Amino acid sequence: MQIGNAVKLRIIELCDERNITINKLSTMCGITQSTLNNIISGRNKSMTVSTVKKICDGLNITIRDFFESEIFDDLEQEVK
Repeated sequence: MQIGNAVKLRIIELCDERNITINKLSTMCGITQSTLNNIISGRNKSMTVSTVKKICDGLNITIRDFFESEIFDDLEQEVK
């Protein structure tokens, strides 16, 4: 799995755990709905650490909490 897809799945997982929509998450973290929709739809495959941090802040979790998921265990090598 590539990192962009893993991040997308982790965002969906966190929203499901909290029973919130992507729309609600965008409000909570101060990221535009279109940006989050682009991440979720796969149109944006290279989000910044700053964007991940905003999502974490909105969910009141650490970056470590965000990446501490089995989703990130089997990432493909990005540089080939």
